[in-house]
Amino acid sequence: MSEPLPIILATPRFVVVDKPAGVLSVPGIGPEKQDSVISRVKEMFPAATGPMMVHRLDMDTSGLLVVALEPASQKHLSRQFEKRHVGKRYEAIVADTWEAPDEGTISLPLRLDVDRRPYQIVDFVQGRSAVTQYQRIGPASGGFRVEFKPVTGRTHQLRVHAATPHLGFLGDPTRPADLSAGGLGAPILGDPLYGERGHHSRLMLHASEMTFEDPETGESIRVSAPVPF
Repeated sequence: MSEPLPIILATPRFVVVDKPAGVLSVPGIGPEKQDSVISRVKEMFPAATGPMMVHRLDMDTSGLLVVALEPASQKHLSRQFEKRHVGKRYEAIVADTWEAPDEGTISLPLRLDVDRRPYQIVDFVQGRSAVTQYQRIGPASGGFRVEFKPVTGRTHQLRVHAATPHLGFLGDPTRPADLSAGGLGAPILGDPLYGERGHHSRLMLHASEMTFEDPETGESIRVSAPVPF
């Protein structure tokens, strides 16, 4: 049996877990990638039915993940994420190369780099809208602590928005004039894809707070998980 996950909230319809860094959200391809949040929740709640998956976190990201325990709740919760009715807060430590204002909004559309999967790249022509609100909240060892509130939920969105130079797109004829100049110019520490792992054992990114609607009662639910770094 796999190691149980920390449970933040458990109801008959869904659970919220605190996913450790390094654990997949859903099983991958191959026997070595079967351990995941979904497989562990199935072991912890054997009566669970349906697809269960509501949303995902990158394997390297830790924090709050909602898992449905029955089909109706999975459908309702998934729709909340799709319609952007879920409030999300992340905390990260980024490199000391910060170039942007202390707070603002990053609007850089993203798409998969088909030649370098799973990398995501900024593309103002073919990319999908990706919007992140951010605020620098203090110093940290090796850089700065930052709060991210993603408006959209694209793959690797926070990682790319943090790493992209702030003035990197000035003069780009495909860049709409009303968008921000770029990202933070400060990769998240421990990011092997868009920065460098360095001496960090993990990606310094954590999903710390979330608000959503109970799929049965309609009650507003707020959950939080302590930042482990």
